[in-house]
Amino acid sequence: MISYANALLYAIPAFMVLVLLEVAYGHFVKNQKYRFFDTLSSLSSGVTNVLKDSLGLAIVLISYPYLSSKLAITEMSDSVVTWVVAFIAIDFAGYWNHRLSHHINIFWNQHVIHHSSEDFNLACALRQSISNVIGYTAVLLLPAALLGVPYSVIAVLGPLHLFGQFWYHTQHIGKLGWLEYILVTPSQHRVHHAINPEYIDKNLGQIFSIWDRLFGTFQEELDEVPPRYGVLKPARTYNPLWINFQHFYNLSVDAWHAERFVDKLRIWFMPTGWRPADVAARYERPIIEDVYTYERYDPNSGVLRKLVVFIQFLLAISLLFYFFAIFSDLENAERMLVGGLIFLMVMGYTSLMDGSKWALAFEALRVVYLVLIYLAYPSVFMALGLPYALLIGLSAVSVTATKWALTDE
Repeated sequence: MISYANALLYAIPAFMVLVLLEVAYGHFVKNQKYRFFDTLSSLSSGVTNVLKDSLGLAIVLISYPYLSSKLAITEMSDSVVTWVVAFIAIDFAGYWNHRLSHHINIFWNQHVIHHSSEDFNLACALRQSISNVIGYTAVLLLPAALLGVPYSVIAVLGPLHLFGQFWYHTQHIGKLGWLEYILVTPSQHRVHHAINPEYIDKNLGQIFSIWDRLFGTFQEELDEVPPRYGVLKPARTYNPLWINFQHFYNLSVDAWHAERFVDKLRIWFMPTGWRPADVAARYERPIIEDVYTYERYDPNSGVLRKLVVFIQFLLAISLLFYFFAIFSDLENAERMLVGGLIFLMVMGYTSLMDGSKWALAFEALRVVYLVLIYLAYPSVFMALGLPYALLIGLSAVSVTATKWALTDE
């Protein structure tokens, strides 16, 4: 976790610089693909994701080292061939993990946030899940385990494979000729994020496009079918917590209302979007019928609200970077408590972007949270090197600013 936190000190600024460059390019060519609140929502989803991962908030059902130790029929040495085989195995596993996420109800919950933006740009690549708390990816790496690919190689290539999926989230790069037959490109990934009937659940590859061509999920971007982005059951919120668990909540409600016990169980493992017939008849759930006339989520907001949100975002990001800079000096309990503080900050200003009164609730909760930490675990403030009075004072000001900003439309 310490190595991961250190890597993020470089990765996050690099991603943000690239996002800013795309924003600047869009402005220069008068073809902007960013909206202020949607972009902050994407960046904030990335914040919650790296917090969850750095704090190790997941349950691993089975680990790759365990699988490899039990099932390896050979052992690969640390060579160029091993690294190439490992990368192909990771990409193969990534394709099937991605396919499961699109086709099974319960798995869609951990992926829906990545598709929730109704824009398509580099920032939306950072919309990563906090609901993927059950680790099962090792099962999909069975070919690598059988070949005896060392875990050390998998551990290095895994993050690189993930980072390699960032660049193609853009509308400013057209088709790339012969590379379209080898790699996943921006054109192919625009299709993947689109909700047009022609494009739904296509192009599930992550680095290599060969898997889509082999397994029948490839779709070329068509000039006559401009992509429309988002999800067919729109999130209608900028808050990453609601986006992450909205689908899970809907599944839970449907399972509760289902009359047949078997439907209460199978709804979780049926194809994405499936609902028991009796529930669908009694409880309608809106879905986009015409992707070309649908109006994107864009609640009214004035300059004051945008200013307050942006300042709160900068404070949260600053604390996040500082947190990762001193990560190795903190005890586990201190990491959890500081992570919780950053999480509450994100919840506050993303709810404010929605114009929701939840914003005030989260702001007030943060003040109470700081008081409780001071009473029960005051060493956190010493470990942080930040005065308690400063944090509680900023939080109190933030509550007042949020109250004013909620009236600004």
